[in-house]
Amino acid sequence: MIRVENVSKTFSLSRQQAKELNTKARSVTAVDDISFACKPGRIFSLLGPNGAGKTTTLRMIATILKPTAGTIHVNGYDVVREDDKVRASIGFLTGSTGLYHRLTPNELVNYFAKLYKLEQRVSRKRKEELFELLDMNDFANKRIGQLSTGMKQKVSIVRTMIHDPDIVVFDEPTSGLDVITAENIIQLIRRCRDDNKTVIFSSHIMSEVDLLCDDLAIIHEGKLIYESTMEDFRQTHQGVSLTEAFIETVNAV
Repeated sequence: MIRVENVSKTFSLSRQQAKELNTKARSVTAVDDISFACKPGRIFSLLGPNGAGKTTTLRMIATILKPTAGTIHVNGYDVVREDDKVRASIGFLTGSTGLYHRLTPNELVNYFAKLYKLEQRVSRKRKEELFELLDMNDFANKRIGQLSTGMKQKVSIVRTMIHDPDIVVFDEPTSGLDVITAENIIQLIRRCRDDNKTVIFSSHIMSEVDLLCDDLAIIHEGKLIYESTMEDFRQTHQGVSLTEAFIETVNAV
């Protein structure tokens, strides 16, 4: 379960940053008093235009950023006061995750399994299952720096899932990937839902949202402008595509 309550995030601006943004303000509010909840066994899609505050929100959920105001609870733990427990129960996958290029996928995954203090027997079984699911055995012992973008993303997936987290956050996970790798990730997201995990998913690819989404929230200029089920959203916007419905919702603000 993820519960976001009256959360805001404000960033301070240097003089140079304020000049680049053409503003006299010394701060900018990226997320402005938003609230929503993500439930186990359902896929929650957080959508919005570029710069709307999606990634900032997801990073606060993942404890990478701290909220300026409000509270976030992940699996019952506060992301500020109990950040270590949140990180132990969450997996965070983004399209721009950095990897240790001198290591092999095997070495990297083993390293993260040790960080999560997994028993060797458990981590070995989990790694074997994920490598098989993602068809990674052919490059498991090659240096990550020599791998393609799609292969690296598969390594990121295993790193994200090796500790079998209850909560999984996917931020633009298929961005720039080939069709086969993207489909592997979509299948993994579905599997997380089937395993009754709490899944929050952000994407600009509306066909993926249409395939996966159970619940939907739209954020625009830092504010939450829509939240309901995907079924309700479709019924409200009958006769138009999901992309058209999204644009209509944003433009109506």
